[in-house]
Amino acid sequence: MLDRIRSNGVVGAGGAGFPTYKKLEAAADTVIVNAAECEPLLHKDKEILRHHLDAVLDGLLQVVRKAGAGRAIVAIKEKYQELIAEISRRGAVDGIELFPLGDYYPAGDEFITVYETTGRVIPPGGLPLDVGCLVVNVETLLNVALDRPVTHKFLTVGGDVPQPVTVRVPIGAAYGDVLRTVGVDTDAVGHVLIGGVMMGQIMRSLEEPVTRTTGALLCFPKGHSLPRRYLTESRERDLIGKSACDQCSFCTELCPRYLLGHPIEPHMAMRGLQFNMVGDALVLGSQFCSGCNLCSLYACPEDLFPKDACLDNKHMMRAKSLEHPDLGRTDVRPHSMQEYRHIPVASLIKKLGLSGFRNVGELTEFSWQLEEVRIPLQQHAGLPAVPVVAVGQRVRESEEIGAAPNGLGVPVHASIDGIVTSVGDDVVIRRNR
Repeated sequence: MLDRIRSNGVVGAGGAGFPTYKKLEAAADTVIVNAAECEPLLHKDKEILRHHLDAVLDGLLQVVRKAGAGRAIVAIKEKYQELIAEISRRGAVDGIELFPLGDYYPAGDEFITVYETTGRVIPPGGLPLDVGCLVVNVETLLNVALDRPVTHKFLTVGGDVPQPVTVRVPIGAAYGDVLRTVGVDTDAVGHVLIGGVMMGQIMRSLEEPVTRTTGALLCFPKGHSLPRRYLTESRERDLIGKSACDQCSFCTELCPRYLLGHPIEPHMAMRGLQFNMVGDALVLGSQFCSGCNLCSLYACPEDLFPKDACLDNKHMMRAKSLEHPDLGRTDVRPHSMQEYRHIPVASLIKKLGLSGFRNVGELTEFSWQLEEVRIPLQQHAGLPAVPVVAVGQRVRESEEIGAAPNGLGVPVHASIDGIVTSVGDDVVIRRNR
């Protein structure tokens, strides 16, 4: 099973891109399907479940058997009542449990998902396996069940667009081609966030390619405040933080990891901008930042950047080989107010100026008449795939174009029939005429 999963190039489709074959080498007593999809405007996991539920549940049962797990839990937002009823009906025969999550952010953070579904707290800096759990994304399970090379990616196109949709796109398709195919006038788009509004990245070019971890293309008009936040340079962020942070600690009081009992205090990272606190345990707590961005985009009344201060500290700690003394500590306990400080997605939508966008994304079929795809050899955690094709070579969809490396990593495959026109960090394939 693991050999097939690796040769098919299955990786975590929720964003991290960790090779699934490696993740499934370990045993666990509980397998949790992370179907929370808690970022605003995203719909691809929900749509996959609506249209491919049997395959997802089949993939789940395969993972459960491989892990030797006694429990299988589907964690999904309670607002999807019809889908919940259908999952409960189909999963009952195999003992699959369903856990309804509140409509809050970040319910999809695997630390939060594990705690909500099992009551177990993952140690600071730890993994779900440290508490006997294995967390798997919806699309990853679909790819396990399909048992074929991963050549396409589900993603949501939303925001300031004529019709928000979820689509299945050939990997390597240019973002611009995807947007134009679904009816978006790319000349009128101000900015595009790749991923989600909370943890995404600003698109730098319409020629950037879809990868196995692309979850969304969210369009914004010129002048919208959210993309402007992402475009703020690090020196400007630090200067603003030094001059404006009044240490109110709201960022800490609403930090999801702090509320789980982890020793992270974003307001101390902000204090560190003004003072030399390298090595101070309060600053070293930045090691446990999940990057959820709730502190910067919701909690801070001054619209500062505590998330970036935490991530800068994490980079500094890696460079200096520093670790927090509580790394791996197993006796942490959630804050007494943890369950009362969940941030409703509706509040997040209002705060971020998303209320004017339609929050839908029905799965829609399109004919992908792509002239060219640019397929990166590294779309996953670990080492890049090793190219096994040459310029001028004809390839077929699903054919291996990059072999798995010696070490952590997976192969990559052609997503269209065509001729290889370039081989480097990417393999470019031009469609046969």
